[in-house]
Amino acid sequence: MGLTPGTLWSLLGYPGGPPGLESVAIVEASTEGTMTVEAVRLTISGKDVPGTLLRPRAAGPRPALLYAHAHGNAPGIGRTELLSGRPALLSPYGPALVEAGFAVLCLDMPGFGDRQKDGPESALAKAALWRGRTLLGQMLSELSGGLDFLCRDPGIDATRLATLGISMGATHAYWLAALDPRVRACAHLCAFAEIAPLIDSGAHDLHGPYMTVPGLLAAGDMGDVAALIAPRPQLVCSGADDPLTPPEALTPALSRLRAAYAACPGALSILTEPGSGHAETCAMRDAVLSFLRHALA
Repeated sequence: MGLTPGTLWSLLGYPGGPPGLESVAIVEASTEGTMTVEAVRLTISGKDVPGTLLRPRAAGPRPALLYAHAHGNAPGIGRTELLSGRPALLSPYGPALVEAGFAVLCLDMPGFGDRQKDGPESALAKAALWRGRTLLGQMLSELSGGLDFLCRDPGIDATRLATLGISMGATHAYWLAALDPRVRACAHLCAFAEIAPLIDSGAHDLHGPYMTVPGLLAAGDMGDVAALIAPRPQLVCSGADDPLTPPEALTPALSRLRAAYAACPGALSILTEPGSGHAETCAMRDAVLSFLRHALA
C-alpha cells in the first residue's frame, strides 16, 4: 500500500477526510505596534478551537502562515508560543513573521493552552484510539479547519499559504502540507526522522503519544509523508545532536525526500546544524525567514 493523502487520512482515523470549518467568531481584536492581534474561536466537529491571528496593519491581501505550536512537555503554552515564545526558540516567531509581511494563525491543540480542560494528552490519545481515531488525526483535522479559515478571510491571499513549526509543530507542519495541497510551502524544525529506526533504538518514546499512527509503518514512514509535499517548496532544519533526529533516523528520511525532489532539487532546502540539539539556532531562523519570503513571493 503506497502513501497518498487519502491513505494517510484513513490511517489517522478520518477516512472521509477532515470535517471542515463550521463557524468562526472574532472574540477580541487589538493593535500592538504595527500589527493587529485577533483572538478567534473556530468551531470544528462541534468543538471550540481557540486561536490567535496576527496581521500586519498595512492593507491588502497578505500571504499567511499556519503556525503550529510545539509540545515541550509544557501543555500550558499552546498558542501563546506565537507571541511569548518557548525555551526551544530564539524568540517568538509571531512578531518576526508579521514584520516580514505575513499574517499568522496559531491554534491551541487538544490538551494545550486554553484546552487543557479537555484532558491530558495520554487520556485524549487513548480515547481517540478507542473510537477508531488518533489524536494526531484530530489535531490535523483542526489545523485543516484553520486553513479553511485563512482561505475565507478577504485579508488573506489564499494562494500563498505555508505551514511552520518546531518539534510537535514541525510534525504538524509537514503532515498538513502532505495532506492538503492548499499549503504552498512548508518549513519545519527539529522533528523530521524515520520512526522505524527510532523504535529500534527506543528513541521513539521521547515523542508524546499524540504522534502514534497505527499501521503507518506497513505503508511507509515519515520520509514518505514529507515526500508527498514535492514539488512544493520545503525546508527541513535539524540539529545534528538532537536525540529526536539522530543520524540513523534523519539520514534515511532525508534520502527519501531528496529522491522525491530529484526533478525539482531547488525546491528542497536542508539545514543540519553541527553541535546543535533540540532547539532553534540563528542559522535556522535566518533560513526560515529567507525560505518563506522566497516561497510565498
